[in-house]
Amino acid sequence: MNILNIEEIKKLIPHRKPFLFIEELKVIKKGKIGESFRTFHETEYFFEGHFPDNPIVPGVVIVEAMAQTAGVVVSENLTNKNDQSVLFMSISKAKFRKPVLPNYKIKFYVEMMNNIKNVYKFMGKAYHKDFLVAESEFSAMITSK
Repeated sequence: MNILNIEEIKKLIPHRKPFLFIEELKVIKKGKIGESFRTFHETEYFFEGHFPDNPIVPGVVIVEAMAQTAGVVVSENLTNKNDQSVLFMSISKAKFRKPVLPNYKIKFYVEMMNNIKNVYKFMGKAYHKDFLVAESEFSAMITSK
């Protein structure tokens, strides 16, 4: 099992603050399974408008964090990391089961369902403690930079 810190993550995907939503990542099975972590602090920029009197992490941010996790899992397995990029293609079966509140530490688990040529399909789940808060299926494509 390989554990990546935020600097190592930034070498594999192009996302940067304020749109990098994972802080640490464990590669459980190279190129196929991983889990990442993020604490959504009360100072996050999106809480200002989502929603000021009852802040919750937007669902799209949760799905994006799952996709970023999958992107790192796939990117770590690429042979030409500097010449290739992972791009989001689709989201399906997204379900948001419980709100994610300020200061929650979320675990994002992703597992590759299939890979056809340069397209990868993943399922992802987000947990706060042992509670499932969200899940989705999504796909991404490997492209040349």
